[in-house]
Amino acid sequence: MLKTFIGPRLRRLRLEQGQTQGQMGKALGISTSYVNLLEKNERSVSVPVLLKLFEVYGVDWRDIAEDDDTATLADLRAVLQDDLFDGNRPDLPQLRAAQIHAPDLVSAFLKVHRAWLAATDQLMTLAAGGEADATLLRASPEAAVHNFFRRHHNHFEALEAAAERFWGGRTPAPDDVYAGVKAVLRDRLGLRVRLVRVDDMPDALRQYDEAGREVLLSEALDHPNRVFQLVHVACLVEHRTLLEELLAQSGIADAHGLARCRVELANYFAAAVLMPYGPYLAEALASKYDFDHLATRFGVSFEQACHRATTLQRSGAQGVPFFFLRIDKAGNVTKRFNATDFHLAEYGGACPRLDVHTSFRVPGRIVPQFVEMPDASKFFVFARTVDRPSVTRHAQDVRLAVAMGCSVEHVGQIGYAEDLRASPAHPTPIGINCRICPRLNCEQRAHNAIVLSEPLDERRRGTTRYAS
Repeated sequence: MLKTFIGPRLRRLRLEQGQTQGQMGKALGISTSYVNLLEKNERSVSVPVLLKLFEVYGVDWRDIAEDDDTATLADLRAVLQDDLFDGNRPDLPQLRAAQIHAPDLVSAFLKVHRAWLAATDQLMTLAAGGEADATLLRASPEAAVHNFFRRHHNHFEALEAAAERFWGGRTPAPDDVYAGVKAVLRDRLGLRVRLVRVDDMPDALRQYDEAGREVLLSEALDHPNRVFQLVHVACLVEHRTLLEELLAQSGIADAHGLARCRVELANYFAAAVLMPYGPYLAEALASKYDFDHLATRFGVSFEQACHRATTLQRSGAQGVPFFFLRIDKAGNVTKRFNATDFHLAEYGGACPRLDVHTSFRVPGRIVPQFVEMPDASKFFVFARTVDRPSVTRHAQDVRLAVAMGCSVEHVGQIGYAEDLRASPAHPTPIGINCRICPRLNCEQRAHNAIVLSEPLDERRRGTTRYAS
């Protein structure tokens, strides 16, 4: 006789009755610990207990012990044949374990996959269908890179170790770093560095001439970015094998995505060289993450100092887990990295209630805010504008805004929160962005959310044209 497991159904019945495990155990004539084991599917249910369930709760044992596992297992196995799961398909024992211990999760997974198929069908229909349009469903290069970094908790110990060897034990004084980097490129890599007039390189800030063994830097770059770009090139040249090893782990197949990922890994290396892990973490903690101070202390830009803080996730020596978000004046997300559970928008703008947008009104000033996501998770976020290189009078005000955020449990370590009058108890409700935000009556809604299916009542006008 097959064993019958009823854990989730039994727990649901108990909660519907408003009972504790002890109360249910007493009603069924079994111990509290046995009820606990049954609910966790660590014991199969006996026939006498099934009969007692009918006697006490009027529940037909055929309902509570209904065996739909075969159909569900077939559905699971069929879904996992989707190309989406190539290389990550659970084996049969894992699927059976999921059915026994997390049937509601299995049900939710199947529901999400059905929604994915429906969305795919709609997208292909809009795009006129055909195999050629399958590229529309792939993750963008930026999303693929973000996901790769996120799988590594935004930290690459191999790059950190390589960065620690960069100076060969002779770290230059802070005011000699630029000359020191040029010396490394010249003496170790055989590369010359030449500063180029904007008119001679109008459409680029840095160019590596591999054949000529020369790095060209635009005079439009400020000092921190000149240094950063040189270390970036040093990584591309000296650590090509390491970069290829990391790229092989990324799961990225297309050339554009691989190139984008190579650039971000080299940027990571450059930040690790200019802001060494141990000293940077110590200074960040001592200054309560004062990024203006950190930028000055390490000779980098404000944005570079912020970005580096998201990578301080070494086991046993972790900093505050941050997310990093950069937007333009239209609200488009232009860069994102994440070491938190905060969900960052991939396409379109960030939530309009996030004060990163407000920072454009007060350039150069920190704008702090407590926020709450739809899942009730709370974060502390602070934003500030940053300026991009301006090469002519026709290219002025090319500033962007960056936002840094962390879970409220870390707020005591962040100096920017000390003078904030609002408290974590009264955060601003936000979402990822309007198209996928479930907050129906938000007065800032700019699009009808695809996750909301309630029909519009034309007899009533809500706070926006999308709500009634």
